[in-house]
Amino acid sequence: MEDNYRHKGKRQQLVKTVKKKGITDKAVLDAIGKIPRHLFMDSSFEDHSYQDKAFPIAADQTISQPYTVAFQTEKLEIEKGDKVLEIGTGSGYQTAVLCELGAKVYSIERQRELYKKTKAFLNKIGYRPKHLSFGDGYKGMPDYAPFDKIIVTAGAPFVPNDLLGQLKVGGKMVIPVGDDIQIMTLFIRKSPKEFDKTEFGQFRFVPLLGDKN
Repeated sequence: MEDNYRHKGKRQQLVKTVKKKGITDKAVLDAIGKIPRHLFMDSSFEDHSYQDKAFPIAADQTISQPYTVAFQTEKLEIEKGDKVLEIGTGSGYQTAVLCELGAKVYSIERQRELYKKTKAFLNKIGYRPKHLSFGDGYKGMPDYAPFDKIIVTAGAPFVPNDLLGQLKVGGKMVIPVGDDIQIMTLFIRKSPKEFDKTEFGQFRFVPLLGDKN
């Protein structure tokens, strides 16, 4: 579990790369510069851990590209104390970024193997989300709703109504929508029945799957 000067130097390079691509939120950039991403990956991938790329992890999932993590997080405009629902815990890297920003994170993962591994790992490196759950992301977490912000970290073929319903009025949800290639989409809940929708171009994610595994 080593995090040395070399790793820290590589992180600063990664921050520069992400910044060049247009990320301006200082808190998000600071989080990317602080979190030891190499610890979230298989040690055989350590050389790749500070490249701006997605990489495979357990259960046929990936750890998202740092730019994508930063982009989604920046669009949510996280404030300290925000109650955030994350769909797709995955490696826990996005979870750590949200925790670093002072969010109260409720995260759900449908792959049991990954859920157990990530839960233990986050605890070990000192990131403590409010609640980690094993379950179906399409359903969200109605017992803990409403949420200030919702982030979906897998490609959704459609926008789940359950998730929109768990967003509080004034809240924001960022979700990649589409089958093969996704369009990053931001929803802002204006009233109980009304949502503003903005699209931000193409991204590629692993699919958001239903039934637990």
